[in-house]
Amino acid sequence: MTAVSRSAQSRNRAGRSGGWCCAPAEPSGPARHRPPKGEASHMKIGIIGAGNIGGNLTRRLTALGHDVSVANSRGPHTLTALGEETGATPVRVEDAARGAEVVVIAIPVKAVADLPSGLLDGAAEGVAVIDTGNYYPQRDGRIAGIEDEGLTESRWTERQIGHPVVKAFNGTYAQDILDGPRPAGAPDRMALPVAGDDETAKRRVRALIDELGFDTVDAGGIDDSWRQQPGTPVYGLRAGLDAVTKALAEASPERSADFRA
Repeated sequence: MTAVSRSAQSRNRAGRSGGWCCAPAEPSGPARHRPPKGEASHMKIGIIGAGNIGGNLTRRLTALGHDVSVANSRGPHTLTALGEETGATPVRVEDAARGAEVVVIAIPVKAVADLPSGLLDGAAEGVAVIDTGNYYPQRDGRIAGIEDEGLTESRWTERQIGHPVVKAFNGTYAQDILDGPRPAGAPDRMALPVAGDDETAKRRVRALIDELGFDTVDAGGIDDSWRQQPGTPVYGLRAGLDAVTKALAEASPERSADFRA
């Protein structure tokens, strides 16, 4: 088993996309602070992808009282058990974003380009779209926009779906979504990097992650999101605010051979 396949299987990051850009400014101190409570409560959330990341987010978000619709490529009939377990509503991919205030895309990167046209047309105004993705060329094939144009993974995803995204959960172990939550202020509370250009959407996503039991570090805009892509110091890091902030600052835009086509 190669290093890449071990990483892909053990970390279970769904929905990969990637590329490289100029180095952004290091994350600033104030951006590390947790957003106010209450911004993420009782939302309608659509999750596209019911694998390890998508499935565990479905479990946690329904437990928190959110109205969750979940879809996969095989159809809602294959999600009956997950729906019965969690109370989430299995739907077609075409219907996953209908009325949603947050949409999570948790599918392999090679599948992003095949998402239905107009996927977000029925979403709530100002919908925040979370991209959990990572680009693994050995799995996803060579993506020219990433390899040749130097797009970050999430910038490439934005182009496919025609909507801004917030990059989060891409370096998170799926099991930590279930086992890792801690109350605010706990010394062992993990922090997750979050990148995005839409500050309102990013604030909503950070509030949701806070509700899930994790701190967040503002990792900058989508062109900065290479700092949290596969092979970077923060990728898969289980640590708090200071360590995650330091890891983001230490990232190099030079991609390792394991994550190049």
